[in-house]
Amino acid sequence: MNPQINDVNIQIATVNGTGSQSANLILMRSIFNMGIPVAAKNLFPSNIAGLPTWYTIRAHHKGYQASKKENDIVVLMNTDTVYSDIRGLRPGAVVIHDTGMKLDHALREDHINYGVPFTALVNKATDNVKLKKKVVNMIYVGVLAHLLNLDAAAIDKAVRKQFGKKEKVVELNANAIEVGRAWAAENIEKKDPFQLQTMNATADKILIEGNTASALGALMGGCTFLSWYPITPSSSVCESLISYFEKFRHDPVTGHNRYAAIQAEDEIAALGMVIGAGWAGARAMTATSGPGISLMAELTGYGYFTEIPAVIVNVQRMGPSTGLPTRNSQGDLLSTYYLSHGDTQHPLLLPSSMDECYEMGQQAFDLAEQMQTPVFVMSELDLGMNTWMTKPFKYPDQPYARGKVLNAEALEKVESFGRYADVDGDGIPYRTLPGTRNEKAPYFTRGSGHNAQAKYSEDPGDWEAGMERISRKFEGAQQWLPAPVLTLAEKPSEIGLIHFGSTRWPMEEALDLFAEQGFQPDSLRIRSLPAHAEVEEFIAKHTHCYVVEQNRDGQMRSILAATFPDLAPRLRSICHFNGSFLDANTIVSAVLKLEKGSELAHV
Repeated sequence: MNPQINDVNIQIATVNGTGSQSANLILMRSIFNMGIPVAAKNLFPSNIAGLPTWYTIRAHHKGYQASKKENDIVVLMNTDTVYSDIRGLRPGAVVIHDTGMKLDHALREDHINYGVPFTALVNKATDNVKLKKKVVNMIYVGVLAHLLNLDAAAIDKAVRKQFGKKEKVVELNANAIEVGRAWAAENIEKKDPFQLQTMNATADKILIEGNTASALGALMGGCTFLSWYPITPSSSVCESLISYFEKFRHDPVTGHNRYAAIQAEDEIAALGMVIGAGWAGARAMTATSGPGISLMAELTGYGYFTEIPAVIVNVQRMGPSTGLPTRNSQGDLLSTYYLSHGDTQHPLLLPSSMDECYEMGQQAFDLAEQMQTPVFVMSELDLGMNTWMTKPFKYPDQPYARGKVLNAEALEKVESFGRYADVDGDGIPYRTLPGTRNEKAPYFTRGSGHNAQAKYSEDPGDWEAGMERISRKFEGAQQWLPAPVLTLAEKPSEIGLIHFGSTRWPMEEALDLFAEQGFQPDSLRIRSLPAHAEVEEFIAKHTHCYVVEQNRDGQMRSILAATFPDLAPRLRSICHFNGSFLDANTIVSAVLKLEKGSELAHV
């Protein structure tokens, strides 16, 4: 049996609310602490406790971060799902199960089955009946530590990271892990090929969730006002930002807070407060998901037409309606891009990684003030609520870009001030902030018709001129929006792959798989909308461009077809929308299928 080193996919099937998350994070961090690239996916139900949950940890020496379709090792801790968990396993996979489970008809001879007496082992670990339900999860960490040859120091570091200075808790869980490891060492005859060996590929990396990265980016971007209403999967953006506010926006000398954080009565009120704060000059934001976006439609249009800066972080989940609140999606693209009634359009930032969640969390505030408009950061559940590797974030080295703001001194130098006058010809007017001590500064803000001087008007000429001016703002937006990332094949290719957001990770792996088959397409990752000129050039250079996205209707393809109608026939859709995390093999098979003649692939 040839060993398979630093290439293993582990899935742990448990019940939500049983404390398995701590054990899973310890296992992931232990692998990370050994210098091995690691990625994790948490597939959990939209309830507090009692339903099935699956946590998958992938270790790979090449650093692949995408989900893998096939599991190498499964840990069965949920009797309700054992049959389905086993049914989909490939021959040769490892099954770790509780000997107390009645699995005679479920276990297969083509699997490597390791039975573990979890109940007896947890009884050794603790006498506390209440703690056994949670501590039992540490037993499988210990069993896997033996099977995979996890470093003891790496495990200890992970346990202490998880439980901090709670020494008794650290001791209890470390002991449970050792109980599992010692039992496995004495009783399990290893028959599988999977091994982990120390590498040096994570020394310059940290582990963080995307929602935490987004919150830290907002803090560094100068955010001082937050209004929000809790909704999965965006709540932890706001919870993290509030914790940063309390630490970094509190004046230790005066005891005063230099921020405001308000939990609103609903998403409508949340955005209303953000727009009010933005009008007053604060860098203000909210965070939500699909249902909240729907409720924010009218006020988004108000912010667009009155030209008030605002930042909305949309951590996308599967819709429509309540949908699947704990499943990943890229299904809010169209609705958010044109959110509200009438002719509207909004800048979208499309992060794909932890560093981009952080950086775009900052950029959004500059962009909102430079363009004087609501800006959406289109994160996703996969990015926001899963733990990812990334390099440590860079401290900002540039001042905030506040855009066209006239202070009292500047107003003295102009003959007159028209809030919506296109002085520079770029569609972006100048604004003043409340309290500016100059008689020219005040103006009325209204969502109804107005002219260049911000006065009420129903004149057709005023209306048309105002709408055309706002449209010009977006024509020049590319100077501030993140440019796409191009990956060219070694040889010129007629096939292009377009993607965005979390699809980056299965796409990067898919390109390697394509190369192994002698098929080398070019790739373009879109990082913002409106689309850059480079996107048009990329489509024009390829006979077919496959737009890979995680929604049913090919929303990015629709936007690109509307933006570049002459090139629309070159665009083909690959749509993944079943609620599972997208993997590289799914992309590869879909592209090859489409190359044989289909125009749309649902995968």
